[in-house]
Amino acid sequence: MKQIHRRSCKQDFAWPTSPFNIVLVEPEIPPNTGNIARLCAATGSHLHLVGQLGFRLNDAKLKRAGLDYWPWVKLHRHADLGDIIYGNGANRFFLFSTAGRKSYLSVSYRPGDYLIFGSESRGLPDDLLAKYPDRVMGIPMQTEHVRSLNLATAAAIALYEALRQTQIPCRNGM
Repeated sequence: MKQIHRRSCKQDFAWPTSPFNIVLVEPEIPPNTGNIARLCAATGSHLHLVGQLGFRLNDAKLKRAGLDYWPWVKLHRHADLGDIIYGNGANRFFLFSTAGRKSYLSVSYRPGDYLIFGSESRGLPDDLLAKYPDRVMGIPMQTEHVRSLNLATAAAIALYEALRQTQIPCRNGM
């Protein structure tokens, strides 16, 4: 009879020691932020909300989209991006925009990086994008009929690419 070997790792990778950071600048739609909060809870990433929100943090739609995962969301509030961009000088960050001509796939992500996304209707401010052109990333898409991806979808695409690049294979002999 053939013996079945079970993996001792739940997944075939280990999470980075320094979590990634998802930054939402003035998000407007509660379910998008709730879905991103769930994404952060699922990946151990930190969620940073910057500036004026288009909803209250106790909004029912926000809570519903995040389900019962809110206790595991590492949430940070910031008045502006200064804390992140100019903070301690060690923060690596990337700006995601439909105006980005550099593919998000061209970056070598490192644990602890900040992935910054703008609001659903306005995106990131033009002056910010102009100040850091080498850090403006785009997610390729056909734009004949679509202006942009959903904010939660874009955040998930970027975060999972960063995780893919930085994954550490499980070393259990399998």
